[in-house]
Amino acid sequence: MKIAMLVYPGMTPLDMLGPLQTWSAWPGADIQIVWKTTDPVMTDTGMAVVPTHSFADSFEAPDILFAPGGLVPTFELMSDEATMTYLRERGAKARWITSVCTGAMLLGSAGLLKGYKATTHWAAHDRLEALGAIPTQGRYVIDRNRATGGGVTAGIDFGLALMAQIAGEDLAKVVQLSLEYSPQPPFQSGTPAEASAATLKQVVDGFAAAGL
Repeated sequence: MKIAMLVYPGMTPLDMLGPLQTWSAWPGADIQIVWKTTDPVMTDTGMAVVPTHSFADSFEAPDILFAPGGLVPTFELMSDEATMTYLRERGAKARWITSVCTGAMLLGSAGLLKGYKATTHWAAHDRLEALGAIPTQGRYVIDRNRATGGGVTAGIDFGLALMAQIAGEDLAKVVQLSLEYSPQPPFQSGTPAEASAATLKQVVDGFAAAGL
């Protein structure tokens, strides 16, 4: 199982770390962390990640091509020709084309979601249609060989669901148990429908102030 996971400056690390932790338990998985160079990449948390491969020497035909999301840097990357070329070229040969959160914006900008059902972070959901995708609500959405996850924390759900799709539920359940993944959030405020009006306004205003 050859897995190529894109990283880039300003990304949200948990978008990648959820599926990375899940897939690292995949027997025989060969995971590459990919960027233009192998220099450390600073994320939006102040934590750096170190790519293992550059665009030039990453898998030509990965089984899974993955893109994480983030805030403003993600939307700026939509017009970065080197990144779009990488996604288009690898996407043309990849067995699965996938993302978590606003990573779907990157896939869409590369033309990889046209005619496919897809999801993303709730704050960007209404932008999917303009990129040719079919906006679909869900913690994760799998349509043929496209798999997209919702915002940030959906990465584990997405990772397990794709593992089950490819390798069967038995393996995915073993990995779920090994991760002790049985979420019990202290508050029911994780979606716009669950959050109070005041909380929702504060988050929406914060995104707007950030330029989204």
